Amino acid sequence: MDGTHMRKEDGKKEKEDEVVQLRREIGLLPAVCFIIGSVVGSGIFIAPKGVLLNSGSVGLSLLVWALCGVLSMLGALCYAELGTSFTKSGGHYTYLLETLGPLPAFLRLWSECFLIRPAVASYVSLAFGRYVVEPFFAPCDAPIVLIKLVSILGLTLVVAINCWSVTMASRTQITLTFIKMFALVLIIIPGGIALAKGKTESFQNGFEVDSFKLDTLPLAFYNGLYAYGGWFALNFITEEVINPNRNIPLAIICSMVTVTVCYVLVNVAYFTMMTPAELLLSEAVAVTFANRALKGLASVIPFLVAMSCLGALNGGIFGSPRMVFVAARDGHWPPIFSMIHIRRRTPLPAVVFLYPLMVVVLITGEIYQLINFVSFSRWFFIAMATSGMLLHRHRFPNHPRPFKVPLAIVVTFTVVCFFIVGLSLYSDPWNTGMSSALTLTGIPVYYVTIYRYRVPHRLRRIFDYFSKHLQILLEVTQQEVQTF
Repeated sequence: MDGTHMRKEDGKKEKEDEVVQLRREIGLLPAVCFIIGSVVGSGIFIAPKGVLLNSGSVGLSLLVWALCGVLSMLGALCYAELGTSFTKSGGHYTYLLETLGPLPAFLRLWSECFLIRPAVASYVSLAFGRYVVEPFFAPCDAPIVLIKLVSILGLTLVVAINCWSVTMASRTQITLTFIKMFALVLIIIPGGIALAKGKTESFQNGFEVDSFKLDTLPLAFYNGLYAYGGWFALNFITEEVINPNRNIPLAIICSMVTVTVCYVLVNVAYFTMMTPAELLLSEAVAVTFANRALKGLASVIPFLVAMSCLGALNGGIFGSPRMVFVAARDGHWPPIFSMIHIRRRTPLPAVVFLYPLMVVVLITGEIYQLINFVSFSRWFFIAMATSGMLLHRHRFPNHPRPFKVPLAIVVTFTVVCFFIVGLSLYSDPWNTGMSSALTLTGIPVYYVTIYRYRVPHRLRRIFDYFSKHLQILLEVTQQEVQTF
């Protein structure tokens, strides 16, 4: 009797293995590493310069870092509620669709594909390329062409890993997360020792009112929030998380507390070895710090920073295609992108689709412009998602919410987001205006291809022909079971 039962169980398991679907393979440790790995990338090594420049003083810059961590934690808690209330993957897109309707969701998808993800991937890739190449040319400037070439190679490697295997991408993320945490500790410990020895010159006039400018303060927050960007990464892959009602909130809380503490301590460490003027002149803050504090290990820091960038890149490329995948499954994107590889069980078309867009922006972009360019659109839609959460609570009070955030947290986070977005229109009207314009180009596309569906019949036939052959070439098919 027991033998028969075991054979039935084995047969059931084999049948599940044969079904083409995205499996639940992300446990608590990979979930924590996925968030930390997505958050801790190039930001902590690039953004200190932007935060200090726009805040005007050491004390205010450290306060901005701490407040950005608190704000990100509040947002992450809101998204923990959204992730447990709506069990579909897709992150922002799914939450906007469920709470505010298809048009805001489509615009978020549109900006993700053609604005946010290409820009985010390109500036993380450029940071990776810079930290790999520059040590070989120091003290001279490294050729920008070589930096971009290495950046493209790093991007291609990460895309290939995510096309190949979910398990491999997950293990890569865990490994790179431990490497980047080692890099942060390597900066924090010498900084703490220097602080204990009395190297406090940079903190003596911490709050200089004369250099404070209200109009540039939102840009300081944008640079800080960019460094914390990625706290919502786990929400992209809800359908692949084991026991999401427990693991999503737990992973978010553990990871964001860890990141916030580390970020503030790293910035304190920077100022023990550099004056504010020296930090602003540094092209690679972490390398300058290492040359002064870790002379024996100075050559290792660029490698560790590069690996950190690679981890953030892997987290973004692992999560973002799931938004495209879910949108295609919902009929808001071409059906070919809702398919997964029959053997690899990866959303191959969605991953491959984003790759050329990321390469184009990488070749043409500049890091600091990209940060400001992307931040407006990203934070506007985050504020919209949490506003939608408030509306959904009011309209559907009995909807199951396994993890519920206090109302004060949701309201505070939403108001602060809209305040920062509004101030950015005043502080940097050109980049925010361009970001808004590119996002709004999705409206006519939505009405032609989804709302009214006025695509000419001939164009549909051509698209269907290419989709069919692409499906055969990539060996992909529709998911065979519902996973949400």
